[in-house]
Amino acid sequence: MAVPDPAGATADTIDRIPVRAASLLRPAAGAVLTLGAWWLLSALLSGPHSALPSPWAVLRRFLADGWSFYAPNVAATASEAVQGYLWGNIVAIAVALAVLLLPWLERPATLLAVVSYCVPVMAIGPLLTIVFTGRTPMVALSALAVFFTTLLGALSGLRSADRSSLDLVRAYGGGRWQQLRLVRVMAALPAVFSALQLAAPAAFLGALIGEWLGNLDTGLGVAMVISMQQLDTARTWAMALLSAALAGIGYALPALAARWVLPWAATTRQGHSR
Repeated sequence: MAVPDPAGATADTIDRIPVRAASLLRPAAGAVLTLGAWWLLSALLSGPHSALPSPWAVLRRFLADGWSFYAPNVAATASEAVQGYLWGNIVAIAVALAVLLLPWLERPATLLAVVSYCVPVMAIGPLLTIVFTGRTPMVALSALAVFFTTLLGALSGLRSADRSSLDLVRAYGGGRWQQLRLVRVMAALPAVFSALQLAAPAAFLGALIGEWLGNLDTGLGVAMVISMQQLDTARTWAMALLSAALAGIGYALPALAARWVLPWAATTRQGHSR
């Protein structure tokens, strides 16, 4: 029986420390440089009608407004984005599975995805606000924003299954359904989670644009339009940065879920990056 080498394990751990430190320092350095450039530009463009307030002015405005002002708007927009995210991804994954089981559906499904991606949101948004009421148009725009990305990711993942495994299932008498259930679904999970990551910010953006076009009382998009009309640039920037932070959280959550559900995929990626 092979005996582990403590010295080798320690050396390997030490070798990983600079890599981990670099992975933390790079984002921190980027954030510092961005803040510095922002502060410099705000100082150069300072004036009574400047559209670029300093980071301190934005933070001060955010604290002065208080979370009680932002909470209802965040809750409204997040609810729309989450509903659209769920509906869009469910439909996209269902269509991808149907295409694998019924290949003749591929052409109309792909055409539908391309149309949903190419139709300008600013064109379809007003139509949805006429047809539907309340927050349904925002949910629909959010779902449309994620459908194309998730469908392509799911189809790509389902088709990346190992050919020999598919042949083995076929040799034992399995058909398309058995291949899908036993081989393709597991092979598709990394690509699906990557698509879910990209879909989260898109869903949030779709909800924001829907609020700009709709007739609502609450929502980050509504509050942002009002602050723009009032020429309150600090509050506009505060809400824009808050929206970006929420979209970033939405992007990070599927990645964390993928690390928990698919630890083997993360290990494989790390091995390829070395």
